Amino acid sequence: MVPFAGYSMPVQYPAGLMAEHLHTRSAAGLFDVSHMGQLRLVGRDSAAALESLMPVDVIDLAAGRQRYGLLLNENAGIIDDLMFFNRDYANGGDLFIVVNGACKVGDIAHIQQKIGARCEVIPLPGMALLALQGPQAVNALQRLAPGVEKLVFMSGGRFTVAGCDCFLTRSGYTGEDGFEISVHASQALALARSLLAQPEVKPVGLGARNSLRLEAGLCLYGHDIDASTTPVEASLNWAIQKVRRTGGARTGGFPGAEKILAQLDHPVTTLTRKRVGLMALERIPVRDQTELQSTDGMPIGEVTSGLLGPSINRPVALGYVKPEFSAVGSRLNAMVRGKPVTMEVTATPFVPSRYYRG
Repeated sequence: MVPFAGYSMPVQYPAGLMAEHLHTRSAAGLFDVSHMGQLRLVGRDSAAALESLMPVDVIDLAAGRQRYGLLLNENAGIIDDLMFFNRDYANGGDLFIVVNGACKVGDIAHIQQKIGARCEVIPLPGMALLALQGPQAVNALQRLAPGVEKLVFMSGGRFTVAGCDCFLTRSGYTGEDGFEISVHASQALALARSLLAQPEVKPVGLGARNSLRLEAGLCLYGHDIDASTTPVEASLNWAIQKVRRTGGARTGGFPGAEKILAQLDHPVTTLTRKRVGLMALERIPVRDQTELQSTDGMPIGEVTSGLLGPSINRPVALGYVKPEFSAVGSRLNAMVRGKPVTMEVTATPFVPSRYYRG
């Protein structure tokens, strides 16, 4: 157990990080992620209000669907990344939001300050969050909640799971099929025990959560993205829908819009760095904050996340480099204890995603 975001969290269980990682890739792992922040936005104006804080399309998100979002500051830096779900806010429901645990106090205060006059902002500190991830997650969960198998990636709904009242989505942070389950804290232990009683399911800690998300090419807030990083620098262009871009029906209108739209429209003249995937050509792990150099010894960037990928048995990393070194196939050196380790810019994810799209 270690302190993390103000909580005591499991790094690993007795099986160990490697076994937990590989079990999640082959069967199903259960993660306690109750440190994450959960909140509701209530009111007919809640989607337009939330859209004013992010460069993503909130208004057109259909009821019953979830989307990835980015809270921005006025300089286009990322305050946090989050998930939001339309629980039919237009007809008396709400927008349900999950934010990162280490950021949740600041996020909720920011949202309250910016749009609290336009909609109700209701934190949910009494809710726990469990993530069931892996190719056999659906087999385990549908025994306890028949019907969940009909959900597709980024959809969700209310279900009774082993007698517990839950709101769950078919999504997660591992690159695998799986589910994220919001449940009242008073029922969380009973739910976790019911899930762990399924033959496919084993508990998984923070260590494997990190290695799984890195193999999936997913950013970790505070490492790969932060308040000094723009979405375009972070290669998160896919999260900015056409309707919010130049020429779109609702272009701009979010913090830092001028800077982000310029980076999207004119990357050659506006970008000074770009996030890339990296794979080492030798079996030497390359850790966070390792300097990256060109093959002729010029500093060109830094690793933000790095480890030996358990599924592929190769060192993988995410990092920022000057744009001219960001093309897939580019070679560069990571300086590990003063010695160059050759790395190649690689497309992410490092392992194929297996989200269930129907």
